[in-house]
This record gives sequence, C-alpha cells and structure tokens, in this order.
Amino acid sequence: MAGKNQGINRNDPWRDYTRGRQEGYPFNSSKSDTISRILKRALDITIAASLLFLLSPLLLSVALIITLSDRGPILNSHRRIGYRGKEFGCLKFRTTRADAAASPHVTVLGDILTRSSLDKLPKVINVLLGQMSLVGPRAVSKEELPRYGEHAYAYIAVRPGLIGQWQTGERANYQNSVCLDVEYLSKWTLTLDFMIMAKTLSALLSRHALLPKVDW
Repeated sequence: MAGKNQGINRNDPWRDYTRGRQEGYPFNSSKSDTISRILKRALDITIAASLLFLLSPLLLSVALIITLSDRGPILNSHRRIGYRGKEFGCLKFRTTRADAAASPHVTVLGDILTRSSLDKLPKVINVLLGQMSLVGPRAVSKEELPRYGEHAYAYIAVRPGLIGQWQTGERANYQNSVCLDVEYLSKWTLTLDFMIMAKTLSALLSRHALLPKVDW
C-alpha cells in the first residue's frame, strides 16, 4: 500500500474521495446500501443516547474526580479526520497531570481509566454529534490518512468508529490495522457491524476484559 500513497492530497482529502468515485473505485452506493447507512446512523443515535443516559452517573463521577484531583480540564481533544474529510476533536478523559509538560505524567486514576478503556467513553458524545459511528475504521489524523493509499477516499466516505474490526482482529502492527480498516470498508454491512459489536461486548464481559489495554 505504501506505493499507492502518492495520490492522496493531504490538504484536501475530500477531493480524493470525489476523484475515487469518478474513477469507479469499488464503493457501494446502491439504494439498499443508502437505506442501510440511514439505519446505521439511526442505530448510532439510539445506542449513543442510551449509553449516555445509563452511564451518566459513572461519567459524572469520573469527571468530578478528575476535576478535584488537580483542577485541570476534564477532557482532552485530539484532532482526527472524519466524514468527508472534516476534522473534529476526538474526546477522551484526561489521564495525565494538568501541569505535565513535555513528558506527561499519567495519574493513578488515569492509569485505571486507560487499563479499563473508560477514558474512551466520552467518544460516545462524538457519536451522538455525528462525528463518529459506533462501528467503523479507526479515527486517524490528517498525517495518517495517506497510509490508506487509494482507499483514503473510502475512509472519508464514512464516519470513524468507536470500535471496529481493527479492535477485534489480530493486529501485529500498524500496517495490519490499516489492512483491517480497508477490509471493513470494502465489505461493510449492518450484519458485519452487529458481529463486531457482539465480539466487543463479549470481550468486555469476559473476566479478562479489564486487564489488557484495548486500543480504541
């Protein structure tokens, strides 16, 4: 894939999406696919709103503890590429000291949040705002987008996911995770989304769920 990165425009990735569609790259735009995407967005809104409601006591408790610990900001926002190449702030609970400079010091609470993946919960807000989806490719930065080569147009034609195939599959390295994203983009169906959600839920409910670090 490295040899195919030259055609990606770092400054205007949306133009690459348009060019890809014009050149006939394989990307499903049938009527049934459009209906599936509408259903996918409706599912995102329903589940994200439900999660925010059900987890609100936990979210507020974590936010309060972070605030009282050193009076710093509750959330960190990382710039990522989203739908149609639009950048957005990908949210996470702050896990480092507010006064950390070049070498961020992870707090005790931050370590617990990271190990349990609870630091990623604010991304549900991104889903509700339409910046992310429950399931999709990884949220990447503008600098990372060229790694997708000719498939970058397909990446920005969808919303990045809170979870995805890159999380449930075997990932030996970064290149393999990119390949898993490309596979997801080329084979996407609602059924595949449900399968990924089921695998993720199974992992979270297992007795080992809180031990490994899950890279969302």
